Amino acid sequence: MSEEHQDRPLKTLHPLPRGLVELYGLLAVLMVLVPEWIAGGALAGLQNPETGEPLPATSAAWRRVPELLLASMSLAQLRQLAQGLRLRGYTGMGRERLNGKLLKRLKRRR
Repeated sequence: MSEEHQDRPLKTLHPLPRGLVELYGLLAVLMVLVPEWIAGGALAGLQNPETGEPLPATSAAWRRVPELLLASMSLAQLRQLAQGLRLRGYTGMGRERLNGKLLKRLKRRR
C-alpha cells in the first residue's frame, strides 16, 4: 500500500485569493455580529408597556426569592454561600444537590 502512495504525484493546494478571504470575513460579520448588535439594541430599548419606563436590569425578586437567587449564582458562589451557612460536605456536591441543600437551609432560616 505504501508503494502506491509513493508512485502518485503530490497534489498542490492553491491558496484562496486574499480578496475572497476578506469577502468571507465581511459576510461572517454581516451574518453573525450585526444581528447580535441589533438584538442587543432592541433589548436595551424595551420599555414597560404600562409605565413607559425602561425595564429594570434585574428585579428585586431575583434577590428576594431563594430559587431565583440560587439560579443566578455560579457554582463558586454557591459554595461560598454554603460555607457561610456552615453546610457540611458542600465541596463534593454537584450543582443540583447543592442547590437543594441550600434551598432547604435558606427556607428554614426565613
